[in-house]
Amino acid sequence: MSNSSSLNEFLLLAFADTRELQLVHFSLFLGIYLAALLGNSLIITAIVCDPRLHTPMYFFLLNLSLLDLGSISTTVPKSMANSLWDTRAISYSGCAAQVFLLLFFMSAEHCLLTIMAYDRYVAICRPLHYSTLMGSRACVQMAAAVWASGFLNAVLHTGNTFSIRLCQGNVMEQFFCEVPQLLRLSCSDSYLREVGVIVLNAFLGFVCFVFIVLSYVQIFTVVLRIPSEQGQHKAFSMCLPHLAVVSLFLSTGIFAYLKPPSISSPPLDLVVAVLYAVVPPTVNPLIYSMRNKELKEALSKLIQWVQCQH
Repeated sequence: MSNSSSLNEFLLLAFADTRELQLVHFSLFLGIYLAALLGNSLIITAIVCDPRLHTPMYFFLLNLSLLDLGSISTTVPKSMANSLWDTRAISYSGCAAQVFLLLFFMSAEHCLLTIMAYDRYVAICRPLHYSTLMGSRACVQMAAAVWASGFLNAVLHTGNTFSIRLCQGNVMEQFFCEVPQLLRLSCSDSYLREVGVIVLNAFLGFVCFVFIVLSYVQIFTVVLRIPSEQGQHKAFSMCLPHLAVVSLFLSTGIFAYLKPPSISSPPLDLVVAVLYAVVPPTVNPLIYSMRNKELKEALSKLIQWVQCQH
């Protein structure tokens, strides 16, 4: 296996050796996956069906749910299937597809979370200019830029990663194909170009995070001047969950890709991967719907309508 072209498959991390524990892992991931599917699908359906939710904030939330559905569907089903069929294998093309799709959805989500922060900033700090700055055309252009930037970043990363010579076997210490794990299988110096791309991505990620934090500093400054406690509570309940999601998503993602090999271990890598690839798509629907009165009303209407049909 001196060259990546001679590899037919990779072996992913097995969660358990015994059949009982494999089935426990399958059941746990199935529960998480179904929760993510249900939550995100409900949000998408509620936003599409309720005319009151046809606003920029909910348009971006719909895009976020689509990206979350894509990212969790890239990693979790394959891991579940491997546990169910008692195998660790993923084909070379399957691995490349996983890397491409995960990078596509996660890069796009990163950009989208930045735009969502900007949307909240304009709504709270510049309300008189909101309809001008966040018109339907501008929102569609921003969403298109999000998906396009995710696609271009995924093409760059995947092309770079799979052009590297691999000479350290084909065993990965992760439950899905991840760029840091592939770099660990590479020959000595051939991976430096991809490391450069990762560092550039991390820098851009950090710039986005700074932009998001500055947006929220401005938002909180304005909110604290609001005389009514109800107004303050509404603004904080909309903004703080978003900030929590962004912080978890970015910090774990950057840590996974930039941590030095010396502190790397299978349990740590696994926990970090679950925190950036599995947790956000599952908890985002809860965070964005539980504290949002309009969305809760739309969801309850949708559930009532479904019940009436049966």
